[in-house]
Amino acid sequence: MQAHRLRREAGKIPGNIAGPAVHLLVVSVPAVHRVVAIDGPAASGKSSVARVLAKQIGFNYVNSGAMYRAVTWHVLQHAISPGDGDAIVRLLETSRLDCDLDGDASRISIDGVDPTPHLRDDRVNAEVSLVSSVPRVREILVAKMRAYANDRDVVMEGRDIGSVVFPQTPYKFYIDASPDVRLRRRIAQGQRDKIAARDHADSSRRGSPLVIAKDAQVIDSSNLTIEEVVNKIVDRLKVKGMVIELTN
Repeated sequence: MQAHRLRREAGKIPGNIAGPAVHLLVVSVPAVHRVVAIDGPAASGKSSVARVLAKQIGFNYVNSGAMYRAVTWHVLQHAISPGDGDAIVRLLETSRLDCDLDGDASRISIDGVDPTPHLRDDRVNAEVSLVSSVPRVREILVAKMRAYANDRDVVMEGRDIGSVVFPQTPYKFYIDASPDVRLRRRIAQGQRDKIAARDHADSSRRGSPLVIAKDAQVIDSSNLTIEEVVNKIVDRLKVKGMVIELTN
C-alpha cells in the first residue's frame, strides 16, 4: 500500500479544506527533446534518483525545487512576507532570473547572485511551500523549466512536472516513501522540514498541486536503494521504447 496517500490526477482535485474542488489546469506543451518527469513529496528520494538517472542515461538534470527555493530565499532577503503574494510578484517581475546549466545540471541565479548555499536554510524550508503557491511565481518558473527542454534531453524532478510542466511526456514517474522514512531522511540530512505540513501545503494548494499524474508509474522507495529505484525507471523507459546507452 502506498504510504503517502495522494489521489491520482483526475478532472478535479481537492481544494483547501474549507473550499470547493478546483480544476487542474494542464497546458499541452510539446517538448522538442525528451523529458523524464520525476515527481514526489518532500524527502521521497526523487532528487537523488533524478540526479543519478540523468547521469546514467546521459540526460541533463534539472531540479525544479531549487528554483522555487531560490525565489523564496530572494523574497526573504528583501524582507517580504511569504504570505504577501502581490509583493512577491512585484519583486519577481523586476528581478533577473538566469536559469542555465552548470555542466549537466541546472543552475539559477537571481540578479547575478547564486543562492545555492542558502537553498536549505531553515527559513527557506519553512516558507518555500507558501511562496511557491503564488500562481504568478509558478507561471514564471514553469516557463523557465520548459525552456530547458528546447535544445536538450532532461530529467526534471519536482511536484508537478508530469502533470503540469510537461504533461505530454510519456516518461512519468512518481517517487514515494512512507512519512516515517522521509522524516528520517530529512533528519539525516541535518534538515528540519515539517513533512506532514509540507505534504498538506503542496497537495492542497489551488495552483499546480502535488498530484500523481494519471499515466505515471509510482515507485515506493521506502525499502529501496537509489540504484534500485533508478534501475526500475531505466527498465520502464526501455519498455516505453526509449533507446538508452548507459554511461558509467
